[in-house]
Amino acid sequence: MAEAIRMPKMSDTMTEGVLAKWHKKVGDQIKAGDVVAEVETDKATMDFESFQEGTLLYIGVEEGQAVPVDAVIAVIGAEGEDYKSVLNADSGAAAPASKEEAPAEEAAEDKDGGAEDVDLSSIPAAVIRMPLLSDTMTEGVINKWNFKVGDKVKSDDSLADVETDKATMEVVGYEEGTLLYIGVEEGKAAKVNDIIAIVGEEGTDITPLLKAGNPGTKKEKKEESAKETASAPAESAKEVTSSNTDSRIKASPLAKKLAEEKGINLSEVKGSAEGGRIVKKDVEGFTPSTKEVAAAAEAPKEEKGFTIPTYVGEERYTEQPVSQMRKVIARRLGESLFTAPHFYLTVSVDMDNAMAARTQINAIAPVKVSFNDIVIKAVAVALKQHPAVNSSYRGDKIRFNEHTNIGVAMAVEDGLLVPVVRFADGKSLSHISAEVKEYAKKAKAKKLQPSDWEGSTFTVSNLGMFGIDEFTSIINSPDGAILSVGAIQQVPVVKNGAVVPGNIMKLTLGCDHRVIDGATGAAFLQTLKSLIEEPIRLLA
Repeated sequence: MAEAIRMPKMSDTMTEGVLAKWHKKVGDQIKAGDVVAEVETDKATMDFESFQEGTLLYIGVEEGQAVPVDAVIAVIGAEGEDYKSVLNADSGAAAPASKEEAPAEEAAEDKDGGAEDVDLSSIPAAVIRMPLLSDTMTEGVINKWNFKVGDKVKSDDSLADVETDKATMEVVGYEEGTLLYIGVEEGKAAKVNDIIAIVGEEGTDITPLLKAGNPGTKKEKKEESAKETASAPAESAKEVTSSNTDSRIKASPLAKKLAEEKGINLSEVKGSAEGGRIVKKDVEGFTPSTKEVAAAAEAPKEEKGFTIPTYVGEERYTEQPVSQMRKVIARRLGESLFTAPHFYLTVSVDMDNAMAARTQINAIAPVKVSFNDIVIKAVAVALKQHPAVNSSYRGDKIRFNEHTNIGVAMAVEDGLLVPVVRFADGKSLSHISAEVKEYAKKAKAKKLQPSDWEGSTFTVSNLGMFGIDEFTSIINSPDGAILSVGAIQQVPVVKNGAVVPGNIMKLTLGCDHRVIDGATGAAFLQTLKSLIEEPIRLLA
């Protein structure tokens, strides 16, 4: 009996998958365990293995198309078996809706130009779409094309370098043939699943593929044309107004401003530009008449006050496109700040013992341990004692994480990345130090992968190396808290009734009030403070 193959749920956050490539075609024999297709999820591109045996009777999804989880993508059964009954059974209540939508779709197609129905599967070419390269990616910028139209490409060739919100990554086409079309120029952005290229047999007519892939193009062009037409009268009106003003005194705005500041009558200034227009150099080089000089010379005698000297500056600025990373930082931090009610708690930590312990550790450790490494380790140990702080708000439930994955905020050229030190409570200070250093190298080289920054349960942000005494941070959602670490300062402190020099570091805990209360956060900070002030407890 024929069986339906459905889109599997390959990750906990997956809602749909994109059929990146079919490894079998209709009529092929399939055994259990055979790789039938490659599916692009919200996390990665993965092999999809069949659990059934038989002949591939039907393929319902074209390469590059996205389908929801559990939707039918193919049918397997005995050779020659009728598979339509499986599809009809799956359609169910969806059939009437499809029939109602059909006339509207046909009408839309007629309006778009009355294109003839074409079987896209018969066209010897494949569409390459912008892949989803990270869980937060909505669009990608084509950093560089490695091939040009007309070049021969192999299935494992890297077609282009794409800048995502996290890093610059390679896009592999998984198709062999001639590069027939490039849809996005270098430096331009394309939304996820948009057509960026087409590969196929040389001389293939790709017009049907482009029409099928970009139904809204004509509408967008019409809207842009309407905007341009509407803006034309406005521009003409501006020009008329400007010319009317210039008919009185033809002078540049800067020349007018300069003349007003210097008290010069523009009607007496001779313009050197085209049509007698007065420009900046005419005003600066203007010599007043003898009568005006005499009046100016008498003025100081009448007024003894201080004369403010004239300084002429020039306003200027530069603009640049917002990078993919900056767009995501703006969106995610905005969502966090305006969704999660933040509150902050600050505590001062005596660092004398930690400084002495670090000196001793670095004398024998294989890698240099920083104060930030000590803080990361202390945070992980403290979270084990205070699971309420190691939590996150999930709408109708609160998740209490039993593992401690510490996100470490790192500044890079374009913004901020937060790679994750996993299971930090079980790692040594040397292990944590080596891992953080490796992440820092990858971050600067834009080589971090999605697996490096996903899954944090708590975040540490340190600006102490920049001399910042204390600060507050925005929580890195979905974490429930974030720790801001300040610089170690030499200040007078009271010990045993005497004022002595001390080394103090301030820690500020930012909490999501939906999951953490003030007393809970304060108890966590007290534990963290004691662990850092007595670092021997971290080694026990």
